[in-house]
Amino acid sequence: MDDQRATRRADAVDTTFDLVERAKTGDSEALNDLFARYLPSLRRWASGRLPRWTRDLMDTDDLVQETVVRAVKRMDRFESRHEGALQAYLRQAIVNRIRDEVRRAKRAPIAEALDDNAADAGASPLEDAIGAEALQRYEDALGRLRPEEREAIVARVEMDGSYQDVARALGKPSADAARMAVSRALLRLAQEMTREQI
Repeated sequence: MDDQRATRRADAVDTTFDLVERAKTGDSEALNDLFARYLPSLRRWASGRLPRWTRDLMDTDDLVQETVVRAVKRMDRFESRHEGALQAYLRQAIVNRIRDEVRRAKRAPIAEALDDNAADAGASPLEDAIGAEALQRYEDALGRLRPEEREAIVARVEMDGSYQDVARALGKPSADAARMAVSRALLRLAQEMTREQI
């Protein structure tokens, strides 16, 4: 009986649905087949989506593999409702992981060597006060924008990303689409900052 099942498996290519169902029962062969089927395409899809400034010890391939391994460990909770469901689930897991990496990189301090003989190039107390007030208005206005608007402004203005980088970060189809998104977001930011002064 087991020989017949093995022969039938070798003759027919299992659907993703079948592999997921077998993987849920602990079938390591099915897990390996899922990895072989999805890792290459997920790596290609994720290539360039992790901003360069967030990469330290982890590159995109590592991030994809780690995310897929985590997702597979939770496979028993996954419901495969249609043939493309697993790929959509894995892509969303990767997007969430990239967002986590971006947040982590923003919180990490930048290692920089200090020169003990450097002159103080700091601003005067008045410049600090004026700058701090303008920065606070900017931060408050930025906080009132929609998440995609905030991401567009941060990627373009604060991170000095190209429009192509912004397009990748926001999932836009082209640099022109990213340019339009950034323009609209900056207009909304200006309106929010002006509204705060009134």
